[in-house]
Amino acid sequence: MPGRRHMRVERVAITPGAADLLRSLRADHAKPLMFHQSGGCCDGSAPMCFTQGTYLVSPADVHLGDLDIGPLDDVDDTGVVPVYISREQFRYWSHTHITIDVVPGRGAGFSIEGPTGHRFIIRSRIFTDAEADELATEPAG
Repeated sequence: MPGRRHMRVERVAITPGAADLLRSLRADHAKPLMFHQSGGCCDGSAPMCFTQGTYLVSPADVHLGDLDIGPLDDVDDTGVVPVYISREQFRYWSHTHITIDVVPGRGAGFSIEGPTGHRFIIRSRIFTDAEADELATEPAG
């Protein structure tokens, strides 16, 4: 359609509250962060937040996308938090858009937000047919 602006379909998003907590965790830990979407161990299907390098991703993991939490400071302005999921778990979730949110409480897993009195959760929805079609035509990688 002429004049129609193409919007890239993203597999992951983040709420403003979760982005605020990530910026705080990034400042506290002084290291870049990452998420791995748990496949049922420990905290059910919770998104687990780690400092990069603490959890080692492998070829058995799929990179779902990057969360942009905004500039952190004048020195480190990347503000990018990658999100991964196991390839096996991705087979079940490939039709699902994931939004990472935060709620009061403490999770039972190894995610670094535990001591803050908050826990990351996911909110999900099924992709629309149009979104699924676009994802099917995107190049792999």
